[in-house]
Amino acid sequence: MPIKTEKVLVTGGAGFIGSHVSRYLLNTGFSVVILDDLSGGFVENVPKGATFVKGSILDVQLLEELFQENQFDYVVHLAAYAAEGLSHFIKRFNYNNNLIGSVNLINESIKHDIKCFAFSSSIAVYGTNRLPMTEDLTPQPEDPYGIAKYAVELELKVSQEMFGLNYIIFRPHNVYGEFQHIGDKYRNVIGIFMNQIMKNEPITIFGDGLQTRAFSYVGNIAPFIAESVQKKDVYNEIFNIGSEDFISLNELATMVMNAMGKKVEIKRAEPRNEVKHAYCSHEKIKSFFGDRQEISMECGIKKMAEWAKNFGTRENSTFEAIELHKNMPSGWQD
Repeated sequence: MPIKTEKVLVTGGAGFIGSHVSRYLLNTGFSVVILDDLSGGFVENVPKGATFVKGSILDVQLLEELFQENQFDYVVHLAAYAAEGLSHFIKRFNYNNNLIGSVNLINESIKHDIKCFAFSSSIAVYGTNRLPMTEDLTPQPEDPYGIAKYAVELELKVSQEMFGLNYIIFRPHNVYGEFQHIGDKYRNVIGIFMNQIMKNEPITIFGDGLQTRAFSYVGNIAPFIAESVQKKDVYNEIFNIGSEDFISLNELATMVMNAMGKKVEIKRAEPRNEVKHAYCSHEKIKSFFGDRQEISMECGIKKMAEWAKNFGTRENSTFEAIELHKNMPSGWQD
């Protein structure tokens, strides 16, 4: 338990990972302020006991007032629009939300002497790289989303060197679980599959389905992010975080249908421009945080399936501000 009630700003706390991290922070005695513009999150996700502020990290005046009024000890920055494939077609939106908004937060954190800035980056920074991906690899992102995340990582490094702002960078990957936005057709493949199954629609797989990913249950990663701000030995470090068990999208489709208790057809869409195989080593985070027992993928998907069936379907959200339509996958044009 914290010695005193320390205050944490969680951006994106009404979203998927953010709501889990916020709940964990509250349960361990922190005071939590959530900032979320609800573009991908929902008010019902905000945990009881948190102070909720509806607003954007692009609103500089709001950030100035928020930091001045609250005197935060820590910032946990989880707000992002994490749609790697779509980021090619929404470049301006991507860089504004995922890079400029992050810089706004970094500026305020420096001004107000924040003790530590925890940032959720992504394994998208690696691009196509040596497998399993390790933190010492040279990032070579292949999409605007990964480029934006890597730029924030570099900005945190130079801000620490110039201003002494401590940071922790997490590179999560393919996170799934309860409270995920299952109606977003551009990201979160497990949620997309579950939503399609509940609507009795075919599961959509881009390409041959042989792409491999290591899917990570949110309950296995949220505690690390929440605990990190008080672990000074992890300050100014970068950590891969997530599962090491990778499977193909074809195997994933079968696993999700089994968990949902319903079999549907598989619809093959044209391949997307994406990394074929992506999974990481997690030896570094184990060495700092200890090796912990994790919820298996089969169990995690069953937990999410039970939540999804109780929650029900969500209408598919369509991104209204597409900037480039050229070469856009046909399934996203609708």
